[in-house]
Amino acid sequence: MARQREFDREAALETALLAFWRHGYEATSIAELTAAMGIRPPSLYAAFGDKRRLFEEAVRRYQRTYGAFTTRALTEEPTGRAAIERVLRETAAEYASREHPAGCLIITAAVNCGPESAEVEALLRGFREEAKAAIKARIDDDVAAGRLPAATDTAGLATFYAATIQGMSTQSRDGARYEDLLAVATLAMSAWPAPAVVTTT
Repeated sequence: MARQREFDREAALETALLAFWRHGYEATSIAELTAAMGIRPPSLYAAFGDKRRLFEEAVRRYQRTYGAFTTRALTEEPTGRAAIERVLRETAAEYASREHPAGCLIITAAVNCGPESAEVEALLRGFREEAKAAIKARIDDDVAAGRLPAATDTAGLATFYAATIQGMSTQSRDGARYEDLLAVATLAMSAWPAPAVVTTT
């Protein structure tokens, strides 16, 4: 029996990631994946299991690489406001970059998927909810530190910023430039609540 052709698994995974990012999960066929990766279907199945599991690996690679700027911003900045402003500004730069497909893989890859892709939609929805929860946690930090009023609707504010990021992804796919997305980021920060009022007696 002839040996299967050996290949660079990480390079193949990167190629698959870019294909899914560019075309979406359902629109990217096994034939297109294997052609882009330079392998035959049996090699793909042997290395990754199936298309869905390949996609899951690609998404996790995306989180570790292209999408890691969000986690860095949310963990490195000293205040919630600074963290979220950095997320928005870096989102503008990353989503408009011409070094890779526009927008966010996790936001766009399962748009208009059919019922057979429900697991993929659920996977990506889970990642988006985790990101929104991380944003809320940083807003909660500012409330706890007295930088925001105790009555701040932190869940609503987190949803607003998550929706802003999703909209920036869509706009970038439609051709919005970095300057356009940066303007969105700047306007979004104008919705940040006024600081808590400190009273003295």
